Amino acid sequence: MFSTILAGLTILFMLANLYYFFSGRKYKKSYFQSSLFQKLFFAMLGITIGFAVLYYLMSIEGDVVRVGTEEGKDGGENFWDYLYFSGVTLLSVGYGDLVPVGKARFFALIQAAIGFLLPTAFFIRALGEKEDSHREGTKTKKEGRTSNGNDEQNEQVDD
Repeated sequence: MFSTILAGLTILFMLANLYYFFSGRKYKKSYFQSSLFQKLFFAMLGITIGFAVLYYLMSIEGDVVRVGTEEGKDGGENFWDYLYFSGVTLLSVGYGDLVPVGKARFFALIQAAIGFLLPTAFFIRALGEKEDSHREGTKTKKEGRTSNGNDEQNEQVDD
């Protein structure tokens, strides 16, 4: 009972921290874009589920993951085991409690590469977009000065 209450309070604490982080506060030099983060999150979620389905379908033909070592017993008893393995592989955690065997090794390698490269590509894109918007803002400021200067000259000519 006590552990359930503590777990509930911990979850509320984590949710409050996530809310605070995403609450729309803008900082002067912040590179965080919630839309880009959401795209990354849902892309990785979709890839995790997609690979879990792939592992599950492959398990119909035989073992896909085994416990601990290749000599261990079959580790995939249901879809949730494959979803867990897929998430651990994509996030490059690699606990080692489930080991891919056979054809699944190749797909696990591809999934781990995607899990490593996809966030990198998103961060590079976010930094590039921030830099582009900074350049456009600088151009607009310079153009504003030029147009203001021209407007003043035009007004003087009109008088």
